[in-house]
Amino acid sequence: MAGTTIQSIEIYKLFIELKEPFIISLGPQNDVQNIIVIIRTNDGCTGYGECSPYMSINGESIDTCFIVGQYFAKVLKGKNALDIAACVEAMDKTIYGNSSIKSAFDIALHDIAAQYAGLPLYKFLGGEKNKILETDYTVSIGDPQKMAGDAIKIKEQGFPAIKVKLGESKEKDVERIKAIRRSVGSEHPLRIDANQGWQTADKAIEVLKALAEYNIEYCEEPILRSRFMELHRVSKMSPIPIMADESCGDENDAERLIQLNACHMFNIKLGKSSGIYKGLKIAQLGAKANMSMQVGGFMESRLGMTASAHLALANDHIHHCDFDTPLMFTEDPVIGGINYLDKGIIDVPDAPGLGAVIDESYLNKTEKFIM
Repeated sequence: MAGTTIQSIEIYKLFIELKEPFIISLGPQNDVQNIIVIIRTNDGCTGYGECSPYMSINGESIDTCFIVGQYFAKVLKGKNALDIAACVEAMDKTIYGNSSIKSAFDIALHDIAAQYAGLPLYKFLGGEKNKILETDYTVSIGDPQKMAGDAIKIKEQGFPAIKVKLGESKEKDVERIKAIRRSVGSEHPLRIDANQGWQTADKAIEVLKALAEYNIEYCEEPILRSRFMELHRVSKMSPIPIMADESCGDENDAERLIQLNACHMFNIKLGKSSGIYKGLKIAQLGAKANMSMQVGGFMESRLGMTASAHLALANDHIHHCDFDTPLMFTEDPVIGGINYLDKGIIDVPDAPGLGAVIDESYLNKTEKFIM
């Protein structure tokens, strides 16, 4: 395989405050703690990647990513940047898991490969701009009246769907959805995400049945991901379609869930799949099973979300997008990348590669590793 050699790798910590805490059933997040990876080749090409580790979901932090990324720099330096499969294999052989930091390297490699091909990333992945990407916007879990007020703002801003974080008791969660429905009406699309908070199949089924009358599009990850064997029963008994999130990390998880007939949909996140290379495999499996899918994320900036948007254009079975978190930042460190248009519409760049870079002023003031 003709290629271009990885000459240097840079790893940066990126800290940005959120406008207000982002709260899910697994706990609150008050700021962004991400990793930026920059890969440079011997012929002058530069690729950018980003990950947003989530300790309670993928078991990584900004500090673990920073250290493990240095292991990857050592094994990838000098390799062919265009042989993404070999680079992914090298990372997997270096350390098990660590899907978040692997995704940052994977995105940077795809950025280089698409630039080398002279194509925007979505075209390099075999996609087309044959559909409109629209993002929902998320309401954090909390006081029902606060959540209802936030939902009204989201509707007034024109977002096509509202995603609501739940995952506590049946009484509290029903009260939350009831308050939101009173505020936004019965027809505005609502999606819910328990983030494993209902834990058991019996409790999840009980809550989902209680929420049936509120016109919910689908529910993400109702039970503990360790109980994936029970997810089939939840999906069968629930009046609301079930989307696997935390229980669907990589293509092996996706294949297992399909064999178990465990869920109706997948939520693909690059920080779970280890990046685009394996994220595409999940999408292909889901498409073969005729499943509708979503591409989401953690707390990535517009750089990481741009990679996710390119992926969303690469498979016709990806119908939903959850790309709202960059709108929660107090600062935007990205030059280029996706643009947020009216009514939640996402405009994806057509420049070769990812089409997004990080403003160097953010990188100059943070901790870094360069090899």
